[in-house]
Amino acid sequence: MGWTVAAELTDHAISGTKGRDGRPAWNKLFTMIQRREVDVVCAWSIDRLGRSIKELVGFMDEVQAAGVDLYVHQQAINTATPAGRMVFNIFASLGEFERELIVERTRSGLARARAQGVRLGRPSNVNDGTAAAVKMLRAKNMGIVKIASTLRIGVGSVSKILKAA
Repeated sequence: MGWTVAAELTDHAISGTKGRDGRPAWNKLFTMIQRREVDVVCAWSIDRLGRSIKELVGFMDEVQAAGVDLYVHQQAINTATPAGRMVFNIFASLGEFERELIVERTRSGLARARAQGVRLGRPSNVNDGTAAAVKMLRAKNMGIVKIASTLRIGVGSVSKILKAA
């Protein structure tokens, strides 16, 4: 298209659901837009920009306020035109909808696993011997933090054992 590439910004292995503080390249893009160092922001796909409609609309507002256009290759969106701005908002809505479906499916899968008796989370390193040692050390008036460090378990684990006792 005859454009000169000013910079290529990539956040490797960082989710699009994270905000500016969690995505350094995304934050740098905002800085470049605010300083008017770019005329057009090009992205491969709309989901590379973000997954939340709120975030995408905020991004569009910032881009438009700075007089910068957005070109998204996969969806052929060019916000230099009114039709391009409308299509961008539609795709942003679909992206958020897709994200909500993923969250809903994940929660449903976890609930089903729990209902089937699957134990979720990291395996516990606390066994009956450890629980007995916690009770014995507490009976000797040792503090919870000291017990945890002595037995190399978490303070929460010590508290849970003592509460159950």
